[in-house]
Amino acid sequence: MNLYIKRDDQTGLAMGGNKTRKLEFIMADALAQGADGILTWAGVQSNWCRQLAAAARCVGIEPFLVIFKRPGLPSEVDGNFLLDEIFGADITLFELEKGSSISELQRVRKFVDVVRARAKKRSKKLYLAPIGGSRSEGSMRDPWGAIGYVRAMLELTEQAEEQHIRLDHLVLATSSGSTHAGLLAGARLLDLRTTITGISLSETKEEIARVVERIGTDTLEFVGGGLQKGLGEVTVLDDYVGGGYGILDGHVAQALALVAQKEGILLDPVYTGKAMAGLLDLCSTGYFRPGENVVFLHTGGAPALFPYRNGILDHFRQRKT
Repeated sequence: MNLYIKRDDQTGLAMGGNKTRKLEFIMADALAQGADGILTWAGVQSNWCRQLAAAARCVGIEPFLVIFKRPGLPSEVDGNFLLDEIFGADITLFELEKGSSISELQRVRKFVDVVRARAKKRSKKLYLAPIGGSRSEGSMRDPWGAIGYVRAMLELTEQAEEQHIRLDHLVLATSSGSTHAGLLAGARLLDLRTTITGISLSETKEEIARVVERIGTDTLEFVGGGLQKGLGEVTVLDDYVGGGYGILDGHVAQALALVAQKEGILLDPVYTGKAMAGLLDLCSTGYFRPGENVVFLHTGGAPALFPYRNGILDHFRQRKT
């Protein structure tokens, strides 16, 4: 097999990442709605919050972040959290119990409403953006996040054609769903036979597949008009969840080191490191056929390496003893 990496960690905005493609559309939607503030939520080391805060400042909108601290995960002002501060985001921190889900607005509404009320007192017209720019909820009525990755699939296809590469497989970390859904919708619109495999970071494959299918179907309806195309099979693997979201293990640390030392490319301990650990295992177990071309989507996240430094170094020390 032949392995390629699509470098969406190099998208430029605030140290790069896949959220740049989503925010291009979401910020335009916020401006069209007359917003002068934008509110979202996520965990402490959220790549989404970091890039949203930067994008908001670029277009003259004030960013409001509802940040959730979860037990067992790094929470110091470092990495993405430090960058949120540098971008001047209005940050409100809440503590959650272990295992609490923040993927949907209804699950966090009571926290979000506290910040909305405070912003309203400051006469802010807020745009409420869903976590990851994924689900069509809050102020986002159309699947703008996924639409960014329909365009990305077109870009990737054009690049492959220029280099005479057949796209057999595309592998990525999947969580909130819109990156995965947009790629699938793009592949269907382009009639590609590429197998798109999502490596789950925390949820079961059935849970992730339901979310991706819902977002992908909405996206096809939005951009495909009367084409009447179904999304097709949603492939998600949950074999590499390990201890759960954001929990570093030896396989992830080893993947981080391997890619850094072989290619000079930095992965992150939450998303791309776990997805790469999964991809390496798939390579060793014969998931891909000889001669197939496999593209790994690097969705960014390197700022999270720093708050995870102790865990990463501990794993490295254990390997040496």
